[in-house]
Amino acid sequence: MAAVLSEAYGYGIVLGFGLVFAGIMTLITMIQKRFLGEKVTSEEYMAAGRDVKTGLVASAVVSSWTWAATLLQSSSVAYKYGISGPFWYASGASVQVLLFSVLAIELKRKCPNAHTFLEIISIRYGRRTHFVFLFFALLTNIIVSAMLLLGGSAVVTALTGMNTYAACFLLPLGVIIYTLFGGLKATFIADYTHTVVIMIIVLLFSFTAYATSDLIGSPGRMYDLLHEAAALHPVSGNHEGSYLTMASSQGLMFGIINLCSNFGTVFIDNCYWQRAIAASPHSTVKAYLIGGLSWFAIPFTLATTLGISAVALESNERFPTFPNRLLPSDVSAGLVAPHAAVALLGHGGAVAVLLLVFMAVTSAASAELIAVSSVCTFDVYRTYINPMATGKQLINVSHAVVAGFGLIMGVLAVILKEVGIDLGYLYSLMGVLISSAVLPVTFSLLWKKQNGTAAIVAPLGGLCISITAWLVCAKLYAGEITLASTGTDQAMLAGNLGALIGGGLISIVISLIKPDNYTFDGTRSLKQVTDDVVGTPDSNNSSEDVAAVDEKKVSGEKATTLEVAAPKGGWAFDAEEDAKLAKASRFARWSSAVMTVILILLWPLPMFFSNYVFSRGFYTGWVVLSIVWAICSTIAVTIYPLWESRRALGEVFKGMYKAATGRSSTAAV
Repeated sequence: MAAVLSEAYGYGIVLGFGLVFAGIMTLITMIQKRFLGEKVTSEEYMAAGRDVKTGLVASAVVSSWTWAATLLQSSSVAYKYGISGPFWYASGASVQVLLFSVLAIELKRKCPNAHTFLEIISIRYGRRTHFVFLFFALLTNIIVSAMLLLGGSAVVTALTGMNTYAACFLLPLGVIIYTLFGGLKATFIADYTHTVVIMIIVLLFSFTAYATSDLIGSPGRMYDLLHEAAALHPVSGNHEGSYLTMASSQGLMFGIINLCSNFGTVFIDNCYWQRAIAASPHSTVKAYLIGGLSWFAIPFTLATTLGISAVALESNERFPTFPNRLLPSDVSAGLVAPHAAVALLGHGGAVAVLLLVFMAVTSAASAELIAVSSVCTFDVYRTYINPMATGKQLINVSHAVVAGFGLIMGVLAVILKEVGIDLGYLYSLMGVLISSAVLPVTFSLLWKKQNGTAAIVAPLGGLCISITAWLVCAKLYAGEITLASTGTDQAMLAGNLGALIGGGLISIVISLIKPDNYTFDGTRSLKQVTDDVVGTPDSNNSSEDVAAVDEKKVSGEKATTLEVAAPKGGWAFDAEEDAKLAKASRFARWSSAVMTVILILLWPLPMFFSNYVFSRGFYTGWVVLSIVWAICSTIAVTIYPLWESRRALGEVFKGMYKAATGRSSTAAV
């Protein structure tokens, strides 16, 4: 694909727009400090005060889960498998967020003052198990970060001709700046802003393709074009070779791979735990349920638009590759959506998809940066290097990790690019490498019988099973083990299933042999960090807290910041409050389970086994459903957060007005 835009567009958006956005986010952080009286303590920096409301958490979940792959890979599977691809991408990656609502509320009940999920592992099982899960957590962050930049840089290069390596290093630059200044709260605000832009562009493409485009303009015209495309290029494994059917064996196989692999990137990625940590206890369940259902609309609607449009318009002279079809390497690299956008809207479409990918990459990168920073600060530095670290020291370490990992992200993407690993390959591979830890992590919070041996052996044993199944299957199907053979759907399916099922079965078997009976009293006793552990009592440390630490020092005991509770910080629930959270937990369990059954079984499988090929009317209804879902999602994650924060916004605007008119020169507290 020849670059549609000049190289200046690439640098303008990646560097110029990135720095401007970083400046805006930094300014918003400063406004919050002045007019809302917010102070950047270590707890505020890492946990955003633990009182973020439902709408903003839901928006942050959507933003964090909207990777470059969400936009690019979903359109690629639509191009390959037809309308089943967008559905399986959306359903196979939204149920994890819905089910995570159970872990999120249990986290609030059993370890309300946690900073990372690894702290729970450390308290319950000890150092050796902590090392194991620390490995899987950081591996997850590395894989996700590499995918973000691989997909983002491929699109920037394809559309503008910008140097790929420059894109890999410049894309995270603005993110590093505002994450350094504002911490987790800044990422929430940035997430909201990114989500607003993403939802608007998704709707723009949908209304263009199905309402105003001179090439398509209606679901009926798209239906005719897809029939013509199936006659020219029937889809292998689809009933009648049609793009208009859920009866797709390859689509179903991708759905299973997608389902297994994405459990790892939600349950083992600390960024989703951080959003649960930051949420107000009574907002947690609603935020994840709203976030999961809202996110569904992004790949479902966008891929049903751009991915399907690429199929329909490939034989049109305005399609960038005309008269040739897209190369398989371009499809795997995630270039289906950019090609379709250019065919629909020309230069404007290229700019829109470039901005869309930039927003997705930078928002998710922000979440990964603060997640890695939190893990390295609390689970490495504070646990093994300086247990007596003050809040200020923790913030300094966090700043260093944000800057360092931002650079490492670029290096990783360049290395993978050089060895020939693209977005599609890495997306399918991630579950093979990390999903063996999913059920052991889940059991650590939900099952009192999982013992320490099971917690260590299960993820490592499951990893061995997954890698073996992956490579053996590649060898059996292709006769050799190469990058191409290991990237087949069959090999990836075997590896992903081996990881998720293997890790769970090993944990269950070992735990039932010698069951534990953990009460979670240890995790509930975890305290928040104070900015000064030992010293003159101040607003953060009571004299009793300081005296307790001094007494331990005199007696030779090892005092840590875990043993000091900030008088105002640190959630502790009475019986009545815990009963409310227990009720919320029950609601999370049955509601997420019902929605999962609907999205994975009751909706798609009857359509798969019936071999139904969509009629014109049914396809029109399918398209309308996708657009209506996107509109409802936009309301939920862009307008609802503003409504919830109306009082705080009013205080900010009032303070800014007074400052501008000279009526007040002091910060509102």
